[in-house]
Amino acid sequence: MKKITLGITGEIASGKDTVAKYLVDCYGAVQFRTSDIFRDVLKTLYVPETRESIAKMSQILRQNFGDDLVARVIHERIKKADAPFIVVDGVRRFSDILLLKNEPHFSLLFVEAPMELRYNRLTQRRQNADDATKTFEEFQHDHERETEVSINSLKLQANHLISNEGGKEELFAKIDAVIKKLDPNGEVCKKKEASS
Repeated sequence: MKKITLGITGEIASGKDTVAKYLVDCYGAVQFRTSDIFRDVLKTLYVPETRESIAKMSQILRQNFGDDLVARVIHERIKKADAPFIVVDGVRRFSDILLLKNEPHFSLLFVEAPMELRYNRLTQRRQNADDATKTFEEFQHDHERETEVSINSLKLQANHLISNEGGKEELFAKIDAVIKKLDPNGEVCKKKEASS
């Protein structure tokens, strides 16, 4: 596989993590989650990882250390990883991709799904401490947070768009098609059952 850096963006619970996990499991990608930067700080401070606390930590760190903080951290992690296929999961702002655009064969993938479906996924997956108890109105309000408002503008910057309304097999086929475009001579994943 040629050197590829793929940024993944999309609204809350659109399937970004599922896409990233599939790429790790099937293509051997090395994954970096942008939110891990903030989650690590929250863990150190023994603060629950809620969507609100992650958003606040993001604001505090960006205001004090620059809007391109995430891009700089991820860029350094990519250099240390020295892997042929890098996945940057959770790109949220244009500033996140400015530095990443300098990575070899950088491409941005936007994952989308209807709001009701995303809400159902969110309450079932329980990735954050408050996901299971979140109301639909609170979920709608989450889209107004500073960390979320610029995501739809990234859709215009995306090189690839995947609609994630169907099942996993359909999603995996769409991901394989994107990878084939990025690396026409590369192999398509053969172990889909590993990600099911």
